[in-house]
Amino acid sequence: MIVKRFVINSSGTNCYVFHRENGNEAVIIDPGSKNLKVVFDYLLSNNLKPVACLLTHSHFDHIEGIDEIVEKEIPVYASEKEIPLLENDNYNLSRIFGSPMTVSAASVMALKDGDIINLADFDIKVMETPGHTAGSVCYYIESENVLFTGDTLFCGTFGRTDFPTGNGKIMRSTLTYLLENMPPETICYAGHNEETTIASEQDLLDNWGFML
Repeated sequence: MIVKRFVINSSGTNCYVFHRENGNEAVIIDPGSKNLKVVFDYLLSNNLKPVACLLTHSHFDHIEGIDEIVEKEIPVYASEKEIPLLENDNYNLSRIFGSPMTVSAASVMALKDGDIINLADFDIKVMETPGHTAGSVCYYIESENVLFTGDTLFCGTFGRTDFPTGNGKIMRSTLTYLLENMPPETICYAGHNEETTIASEQDLLDNWGFML
């Protein structure tokens, strides 16, 4: 499995492309910039067809490139619980940060917890991981020991819970589940900063950083 990371905006958001080493299909995760040229240049130079775009959650810095994705007729997937946020420019924070945008529910294929979708020759499990937002999800590829965590789990920390639909108690429960149930060797590709592993984050909750 090849995972290519692009830091594509001023928020330091990670957009990922993953694919088989000798495959010809690829999946995009979190297209957080209105300019995705670097992403599509990579796909073109490696003769890769983008077959899907997965959203970990709805915040503007993870979805700003959706219009280009839709224009290119690449299917977009997100949690069914996150669609109300995609449709609301206050909830997705785009209005607060000065560039209002929404994503129509008609443009999104809704996912629910436990769904397994096969894309680019990978079985991808949808895991609801609320806390940062109500509809945040992680995408787990068990065969590769890979978990795309969005803004749920970072290297050494976790996503904020003070934005619309965020919840600190729920986030703690989510993180506890991940740290206690995911294989220690699982590689976590986060929405910001470098990747980490489940094993590396076992002390995370000992340094819980806000009041519950």
